[in-house]
Amino acid sequence: MRTSKKGSVEMPAFVRQLVKETEKRVSSFFKGGRGGAAEGERPVDGENEKEEALPSPYLDRPVLDKLSEEGCVRWGLTYALSSMQGWRANMEDYHNCVPQLGGELADWSFFAVFDGHAGGTVARHCSQHLLGHILATGGLGPEDDPDRVKGALTEGFLQTDKHLHTVARREGWERGGTTVVAALISPCNIYLANCGDSRAVLCRSAQVRFSTEDHKPYSPLEKERIESAGGSVSLQRINGSLAVSRALGDFGYKGAENRTPNQQMVSPEPEVSVLERSPADEFLVLACDGVWDAIGNEDLCAFVRNRLLVCTDLRDVCSQVIDLCLYKGSLDNISIILLCFPGAPQLSTEALHQEAELEDLLESKVAEIYDELCARGEDPDLLAVLTILASAVIPGLPPGGGIQSKRNCIISAYYQQRELHNPHGMEGS
Repeated sequence: MRTSKKGSVEMPAFVRQLVKETEKRVSSFFKGGRGGAAEGERPVDGENEKEEALPSPYLDRPVLDKLSEEGCVRWGLTYALSSMQGWRANMEDYHNCVPQLGGELADWSFFAVFDGHAGGTVARHCSQHLLGHILATGGLGPEDDPDRVKGALTEGFLQTDKHLHTVARREGWERGGTTVVAALISPCNIYLANCGDSRAVLCRSAQVRFSTEDHKPYSPLEKERIESAGGSVSLQRINGSLAVSRALGDFGYKGAENRTPNQQMVSPEPEVSVLERSPADEFLVLACDGVWDAIGNEDLCAFVRNRLLVCTDLRDVCSQVIDLCLYKGSLDNISIILLCFPGAPQLSTEALHQEAELEDLLESKVAEIYDELCARGEDPDLLAVLTILASAVIPGLPPGGGIQSKRNCIISAYYQQRELHNPHGMEGS
């Protein structure tokens, strides 16, 4: 059984060098024109002429260091998380992992991802206080009454937002908010609370069994509430600015008089779902929109299932998901929590053999392409090799991941060829 580990995973020096030399040229190839939409605010009408004077929300080169954590629970749940700043100028994602709540709730677990926007202050605060407000309602107990638990989750979110408002006024936090997706796991049930456009997806019997719904301003019920509170939806955003319709914080959108918190333009009320646990449950994914902007529910579940067959460390699975989303064009912070139930796919000798064969095939393909380009007198730069490789039929690529999921293998094989053909040239790289 895995033991609890946490820490910041540093990128190896040789990988940093590869990134330095190739990131700008190669990213557009893998992005395919896609870019992760930022969920924070954008300039409203009349401010476009000032946009160039504002600091860019994106970096010239992504920050690739990952924060990771892994642990297990005595009844068989294992979990891991990984988060990365990526292309964003600042890291605004936070998380909370409590594998055992303690006391009469010793067999209960709580996990949550907080995706901040317009700064990370609200996300950090909520990651520290949300669970406490949920527990303070008294709705959680060994009887595991679904109605009471759902009520406790809803009330916990509302109380967190109320307390946050008091702190924000005292501390002078004028802007900022956070989306939240949380999972509360009891011996009998899985409770999911979603507020915003982070998302939870449950895989059961190799299929997507359930996923939460994103709260976007253009959704009919969300748009109706926004307009009733005096707002509008333009450019798929509230008042042309905010890209989510439910969040903690964002108090500039919660000032309509004579309206309850869940009737404001931005509602702090989560959508709470309960699923009875099943022996067929495999894993649950909680992730910010930096993941979901790049990959869909079915593809992610297929990719995670495949990686579980070949990885002994859940942190490695999470890391590969983050890399895949980066290579598919996500420009946002990227955070994921992976919860594996006893029914999750296990390490497979056959899958490991297939993975080794795939990597051998990719290395040989890269060598062939490199040699062909050299024979034609053409410069075998990385982008040229990738472009040719992308048009080739490659059997055995990870389902849901495609060629992007093997980018690190391909780049490593390319630089091996470059060193073989020009060993002295690599010394100055």
